[in-house]
Amino acid sequence: MSWAANLILATVRMAVPLLFIALAELYSERAGMVNIGLEGLAAIGSLVGFLVCFITGSTWLGILCGALAGIAVNMIYAFATITLCADHVVYGMAINIFAPALASFIYRVYFGAGSELSQITLMRGIGIPGLKDIPFLGDLLFNQTPMVYIAFALVIFTIIFFGKTRAGLSYKAVGEHPKAAATLGIPVVGVKYLSCVICGALAGIGGAYLTTCYANTYTEGNVAGRGFIALAAVIFGRWSGGGILAACLFFGFCDALQIRLQVASFGLPYQFFQMIPYIATIVALSVIGAKKSGPRANGKPYRREQR
Repeated sequence: MSWAANLILATVRMAVPLLFIALAELYSERAGMVNIGLEGLAAIGSLVGFLVCFITGSTWLGILCGALAGIAVNMIYAFATITLCADHVVYGMAINIFAPALASFIYRVYFGAGSELSQITLMRGIGIPGLKDIPFLGDLLFNQTPMVYIAFALVIFTIIFFGKTRAGLSYKAVGEHPKAAATLGIPVVGVKYLSCVICGALAGIGGAYLTTCYANTYTEGNVAGRGFIALAAVIFGRWSGGGILAACLFFGFCDALQIRLQVASFGLPYQFFQMIPYIATIVALSVIGAKKSGPRANGKPYRREQR
């Protein structure tokens, strides 16, 4: 029971960064912006969040600056794809190449190439009095860091926003048929830029979570493919907040399971267990991903002068 309880607790912790990054892609794609540069955005958010927290001692300030760093880098993608109507995939891959390299450069300039790993104090958990003492569920739901509560609250907000509000329907219209949306007075270009701001902020927060709430140090490659897994979670979750939550919990479970299997060893190389989350991603995409496509105008350039 203890092993199972720890596995479920680890599942929630590992699902949270995936959830932030996947929601970033959801808000981007709902406006027709296919951003595959999530890995790079999370990487720069991870470094900036760690660095600011190391300097100031404030995890909240680190997360805020991680979000701002994600926005700043994502504006490169936004300008190229929205204003210049460039290819979304090409510039998304450019972000994946540029941002991790920039993060590595900044880290080495500040800390030095051969220095020991610097550490920070992680964000403390907040237990809800009374509820945190409930057996098992208390630690799972009511004794977490504030970022866990924020992530799940964001899922609820997303479900309501896209499903129950006029603003959410207008937002989705930009991703489905931008020219029709423009005839209704919806500022298509403005919504697309807004989606890139939200995407950059949430992906940066997801990266900053890794160094301010999960691990107390920064290492190159600490995002470890979570940006690409988040892309799969959006498809697996059918472009909905609830579906993405379920997908992220599934991938978080696979990640938590592989770590515990590594500890158990079984006489197998640890790299064998590290493959589990990625194999699960491939299987999920092959079984579910092809059954439904995303918003119709995903990845298509929008030119206001065209009719």
